[in-house]
Amino acid sequence: MKIEALNKIENQDVRNEIISKIRELINYKNLEPGDKLPSERMMAEKFGVSRNNLREAIQTLEFYGLLKSIPQSGTFVANIGIIALNGMVSDILSLDNPDFKSLVETRILLELKTVRLAALRRTEDQLVKMKDALDAFEEKVLNGKDAVQEDLLFHLAIAKASGNRTMNTFMLIITPEIITNFEKYHVCDDNQAIIGIKEHKEIYEAIKNKDPKLAKEKMKVHFKSLYQYCYNIDVTGNTEIAQSR
Repeated sequence: MKIEALNKIENQDVRNEIISKIRELINYKNLEPGDKLPSERMMAEKFGVSRNNLREAIQTLEFYGLLKSIPQSGTFVANIGIIALNGMVSDILSLDNPDFKSLVETRILLELKTVRLAALRRTEDQLVKMKDALDAFEEKVLNGKDAVQEDLLFHLAIAKASGNRTMNTFMLIITPEIITNFEKYHVCDDNQAIIGIKEHKEIYEAIKNKDPKLAKEKMKVHFKSLYQYCYNIDVTGNTEIAQSR
């Protein structure tokens, strides 16, 4: 699992513009659920964008269940009312810049579930991947290097071991934005990273021993300082570093 594969789409503005144009096209042609959209080539030419950018936008709308692509057949409007589709597209376009507090809250809620499931469902291969990520995190921290990505790779390994694909997908979605904010605002200081080694090991051991209750408790402890930081963020949107850290 490479962190590079989790990078955000570099041209989100282009993607959003294409999504808006797809919505306009659906409305202009009065397309109904089950109706077929023009081919990718035709839409790319009409919108003046590349096929790759168009496909990225279509995949986004597919993920949210608004479009459905069928190999060798084309792309179709999903089985959802047009009014609902328009509303959901507006919501999707507003999701690009979630505030850091919301991301942290979402991550904590997800991981308290995934760590419990991982303790119940993990396989030996998944346990090995967790240990590899844990070792990489420890090595970087002890060498005084930034280990934000290794930290999150450990947590992503736990999410995958939960056996719940939806939770794993949500973690993959929010991870790039979390990495960006961690690096931008320097959330974790060196001391916290050292403490993180111990906390990671305790979480790993609980999962290894298939103890879901202990795994959840250790994850709560691990997130305590991050959760406190989250609530020290200026509520006006001017993200400030909590002096208490």
